[in-house]
Amino acid sequence: MAERVWTIQDLLAWTTDFFRMGGIDTPRLDAEVLLAEALHRDRMYLYVHFDEPLEPAELAAFRGYVKERGRHVPIAYILGRREFMGLPFRVTRDTLIPRPDTEILAQFAVDTLRARASAGMEELRFADIGTGTGAIALSVLNYTEGTRADAVDISPEAAAVTAENAMALGLMSRIEILIGDLAVPLLGRSYDMILSNPPYIPTAEVDTLMEEVRSHEPHLALDGGADGLSVYRQLMADAPDLLKEGGIIAVEVGIHEAADVASLMAAHPRIVRTAMRRDLAGIERVVIGEAG
Repeated sequence: MAERVWTIQDLLAWTTDFFRMGGIDTPRLDAEVLLAEALHRDRMYLYVHFDEPLEPAELAAFRGYVKERGRHVPIAYILGRREFMGLPFRVTRDTLIPRPDTEILAQFAVDTLRARASAGMEELRFADIGTGTGAIALSVLNYTEGTRADAVDISPEAAAVTAENAMALGLMSRIEILIGDLAVPLLGRSYDMILSNPPYIPTAEVDTLMEEVRSHEPHLALDGGADGLSVYRQLMADAPDLLKEGGIIAVEVGIHEAADVASLMAAHPRIVRTAMRRDLAGIERVVIGEAG
């Protein structure tokens, strides 16, 4: 008996049903993204070539992707990349997947550094603590001129991913990548700005996260201790001392954490005022402190 010939239309229909039954939130979209990847085409190609059969190698690649996604492996890990601030970033299972909410923090940094450069400030330097893929640091560098960054991560594997992304974006000459715990590798340096998206999920809630997150993303980048604030306490004890006069520290926070993080920030004698920024859902997502 001849082996079945699978067309693009057949595969999209079958995979969408398979993902839906498996509890995948966006079954049709995920099927399209993975099939486009297997064909090395964009998604629009699928819609104008519905009747096109797949070659054996393409079908084998697609089946591998579907098998992984069926286990709730995030699309970003399957593809090995994720877009952030309009830029492509390599992603591995050693790094947290960059999320749209974090663009609020990155855009604040871009706007603030541009304003300071326009006001005549030169040689602006910032730090990104807990850099992961390097998405924050490298995006800010990409969209500003005359800036330099120090990026820190406790994971050597994550630091290696940051280096890969810096090379791919042509930014390696403007960033130093350090391995260590939070602000420790930066002691003795000074910055115009410090940025961080630290772990902020309370320990008891990590196992309640959606399967894609709890089963596949690194818990080191998620678990913020009993109340979600453990890393902020350490960060706010050390990082403000690294700011120049008038320097800014800005951090991403979880839901209902902004007021507590602002209090931790304001308790440091260097911080003279705090502010917050909301995300598109109206959630207080970024806490900002200015050093005196």
